[in-house]
Amino acid sequence: MGCLLVLIALLSPRLAIILLALFTDDLSRAFNSWFLPFLGFLLLPWTTLTYTLLWTTSRHVYGVEWAFVALAFLLDIGSLFGGGRRYRR
Repeated sequence: MGCLLVLIALLSPRLAIILLALFTDDLSRAFNSWFLPFLGFLLLPWTTLTYTLLWTTSRHVYGVEWAFVALAFLLDIGSLFGGGRRYRR
């Protein structure tokens, strides 16, 4: 299941979050409420997915793992705001 989830996440992180929510309880263990995963689904899917996957492997996110979350955040921000510059040219 893990390799299939990684392949799906590469194609669509939002689909991977939906599959995680439907078939596992990883999102509910990583987050205390439903609001943050929902907000992450809408705005920051790579960050939400990365945080959830790192949380399920070690039950904590600390040290170098935060660098991966920050990299996913930069990827999300780039995908949100990077397209506007290309259209302005």
